[in-house]
Amino acid sequence: MKVNFYATLRPIVGQKTIEIDTSGNLTAMGLIHKVVADYPDMRQELLDEDGNFSSHMKMFINGREVVYLEDGFEFLLTEADKVDIFPPVGGG
Repeated sequence: MKVNFYATLRPIVGQKTIEIDTSGNLTAMGLIHKVVADYPDMRQELLDEDGNFSSHMKMFINGREVVYLEDGFEFLLTEADKVDIFPPVGGG
């Protein structure tokens, strides 16, 4: 599956999009931990001190923020899902 990163996260992974293998019942939180394992500098960006997804970051699956999905971070991903991860954006 394709995972898109935005803003300050792109330089950490070195590109806009990475490919992740979803076989083995990968959940949304499992995806986050896989990204952190593959790109250790993402740990401080994506995880809080307890290892949970940082509350200020945003993760969308198929256009819906994960926190609003019925299964939340236990949402089971498929190869067809589209994932976007980005920091909060401000401006005016």
